[in-house]
Amino acid sequence: MVVLIYLGVGAIAGFVAGLFGVGGGMVIVPALVVCFAALAVPENIAMQLAVGTSLAAIVVSSLSSVRTHHKMGNIDWLRWRGLAPGIAAGVMLGVATASVLSAESLKLAFGIFCLVIALYMGLAMQPPATRQLPGPGGLLPVGVGIGFFSALFGVGGGSLSVPYLTWCNMRMQKAVATSAACGVPIAVVGAMSNMVAGYGHASLPAYSIGFVYWPALLGLVLLSAPCARWGAQLAQRLSAVYLRRAFAGFLLVVGSQFIWGAL
Repeated sequence: MVVLIYLGVGAIAGFVAGLFGVGGGMVIVPALVVCFAALAVPENIAMQLAVGTSLAAIVVSSLSSVRTHHKMGNIDWLRWRGLAPGIAAGVMLGVATASVLSAESLKLAFGIFCLVIALYMGLAMQPPATRQLPGPGGLLPVGVGIGFFSALFGVGGGSLSVPYLTWCNMRMQKAVATSAACGVPIAVVGAMSNMVAGYGHASLPAYSIGFVYWPALLGLVLLSAPCARWGAQLAQRLSAVYLRRAFAGFLLVVGSQFIWGAL
């Protein structure tokens, strides 16, 4: 029964992610928090467990996405090599921070993050492309910031890296593809770091390795990808403006609920 519940979470998260064209983490984390509460997972680790499991699930989806983008020749591997070391360092710092924060503090931070992304999407706020990408030395701290916040909130980083890359005059197709490639070190380092950070925690449910919960991960991996394709197919028939505003509304509700629950 528990596995069936997580299969449902994976199906819903994948479908919504494909429908709105966003990384699954923005959907997976709140879905898992609700699911964990219903299944009596201790509240003091539910948020960390949701974030760690989300990052582990993104490993599979990001590898598949990168393979497709690489075949199309859209990934800027030179810029990726400049960002990746900083991303890896930022992810480890983000996981370390999340592991010591209280559940309320992490929920509050995630809620605020949802509201910021909702405003960005709902108001179509896109910074004008007024500058050029820095060299490797300049990309390192950018990667640290992207990795830190991605690991803290259990997301693949697209909501942070795509606006930055387009702001630096990278065309949208390359920005999306390069962002997808950045999701690989975020997810891999994030999943491994969460396994280490949570290892041996007294409140962990059975079948967990650190802050990665394998029954939930199984459901997410099995159904999120095919359901994401169905969501993407439906999105082709709907207005892009409507979809963007609908997802912004979804994030406003989720963010408000997280903030309310943390206060």
